[in-house]
Amino acid sequence: MWESYKKGFKSYLELEKSLSVHSVSAYLRDVAHLTDFLSEKQMQLTPSQITFSDLQAFVQWIASRNISETSQARIISGIRAFFHYCLLEDIVTKDPTTLLESPKLKRTLPDTLSFEEIEKMIQSIDLSTPEGTRNKAILETMYSCGLRVSEVVNLKISNYYPEAGFVRILGKGSKERLVPVGQTAIRYIDLYKNEVRRLLPIKKGHEDFLFLNHRGSRLSRVMIFYIIKDLAAKAGIKKNISPHTFRHSFATHLIQGGADLRAVQQMLGHASITTTEIYTHLDREYLRQTLEKFHPAFQ
Repeated sequence: MWESYKKGFKSYLELEKSLSVHSVSAYLRDVAHLTDFLSEKQMQLTPSQITFSDLQAFVQWIASRNISETSQARIISGIRAFFHYCLLEDIVTKDPTTLLESPKLKRTLPDTLSFEEIEKMIQSIDLSTPEGTRNKAILETMYSCGLRVSEVVNLKISNYYPEAGFVRILGKGSKERLVPVGQTAIRYIDLYKNEVRRLLPIKKGHEDFLFLNHRGSRLSRVMIFYIIKDLAAKAGIKKNISPHTFRHSFATHLIQGGADLRAVQQMLGHASITTTEIYTHLDREYLRQTLEKFHPAFQ
């Protein structure tokens, strides 16, 4: 009986919220956890019959299954979104998640790379190969613009404006933003586009995607992860590096340089400035390290 509710929720997420396929799948998995719980406990309840007490039992159930606190919080957030949809569609008359609490999460500071470490990784690229020219353009773009990995693989030539020094990015929730792109990134994007990309047998439907694999298809997110991991190993960097590390480094270096938080928020495409504020914590740590290194009272 829950399939019709899930189907309606899926349509709501796709059409009204304009979420990506990846995000929609995540929300549906959250609801699947709830239906698994109901099935295991033999509770044949519709959304309108579920109470706050039932959801409290559900929260205890997911906590007992060795699911991390971060994942628990993610699942509870998904359940809140589902009941919000149910309320909008008059499937329920009141929202049982109103008082539901998520695990208290620590705000962990992400790993970042220094400018020197980023330079080491970029210098590790073999520019004698077509893939090397492409990978240099990718890394320069990621560091110059602070893009998400999904935004890198979906970057289109029609949204690249080198004369103006901007790229148009379609971010989370299909929200568009203009992000400045540096001259070094522009130089290597143009080199890749004019010397490598134009020689590829471009697959139909992929003509507008900027970064392609050797078969002429858009790069996958996983491929970007492999490229980053491989270059980190070649550069001798032991940190836990991912494509998102470049985004964190981009924001951290801006804040350390004195950039306005609102400007960084706009460039990153954060809906809320509270998300961007984590980089002020990183900046405080940087200030402390600077004091400890150079101030005589800290030595």
